[in-house]
Amino acid sequence: MKNRTGNLTAIILCSIIAVSCMSACGGNDNDKKGTKKHIVATIFPEYDWAREIVGDINDTELTLLLSNGVDMHSYQPSVDDIMTISTCDMFIYVGGESDGWVRDALAQASNKDMIVIDLMSVLGDRAKEEELVSGMEAEHGDEENGSDEKEYDEHVWMSLENAELFCDHITEGLVKLDGAHAEEYKRNCGTYKDKLEKLKGEYKKTADASQERTIIVGDRFPYKYLTDEFGIKYYAAFPGCSAETDASFETIVFLAGKADEVGARAIIKTEASDGSVAMTVRDNTATKDQEILTLDSLQSVSAKDIDAGTSYYSVMEKNLDVLKRAL
Repeated sequence: MKNRTGNLTAIILCSIIAVSCMSACGGNDNDKKGTKKHIVATIFPEYDWAREIVGDINDTELTLLLSNGVDMHSYQPSVDDIMTISTCDMFIYVGGESDGWVRDALAQASNKDMIVIDLMSVLGDRAKEEELVSGMEAEHGDEENGSDEKEYDEHVWMSLENAELFCDHITEGLVKLDGAHAEEYKRNCGTYKDKLEKLKGEYKKTADASQERTIIVGDRFPYKYLTDEFGIKYYAAFPGCSAETDASFETIVFLAGKADEVGARAIIKTEASDGSVAMTVRDNTATKDQEILTLDSLQSVSAKDIDAGTSYYSVMEKNLDVLKRAL
């Protein structure tokens, strides 16, 4: 994936000036909130895990930065966003290439005691490199650059096992931040992890029941952590972080051929896609009768969706139903 962070220097500088002015005028957000702890998460899965662990404890305020449904790969923080981060008590972010702006934002944060959770750092050597599987198109420019630099798949939340690990780290951070509610945080985390563990069992049962154990994705592929976890093979049009939307004739033919070869019952697309590539793949198969199914990568959840009851668990339940139909 190309570096899309662009030039955020002006935004960072404006934020530094604004935060400095607030501090000079005694306008620190923590003073206004009293004892309430403020947690900021960049993406929805982090926000929802924290929400589950906090539960009914009302001493904590949660903020989701990407609440308008924008994909993290195209997100650029506003001055207000950086100011929000600057004064929060806990900040949770993915830590991949799309979060290149975070380092400068944290370096200038006014709260030097902030607890910071970087999901990629939590994973360490368990983070997966992006890969080009057979038939997949490299992003334009990547081939020309010929860089040997490793690129890591940022979609770490798609693994239920990873989700449990991240919940443990969020809980540890909350206990450090608010020891008075330590037992409640730990209890809520344990209850939630039990739910995730049961769901993980259902995913395993679904994968184990599939003869071919292969999915065809006529789209980007942000599902590597999910498929690797359950031993599901895949063929896809583009890598997970690709900005490409138009597949070549060769890619279409390759994917259609693989769909015929494995007897695919569905062609999968992402939630943000119009499905045109997936439909073209289907229309080039021998039977032309595969369903077009959406596997949700949880990158476009908006405040409206949250108000309607969307949760990490509910989306992963729906994804399980999709895999049951596809496999």
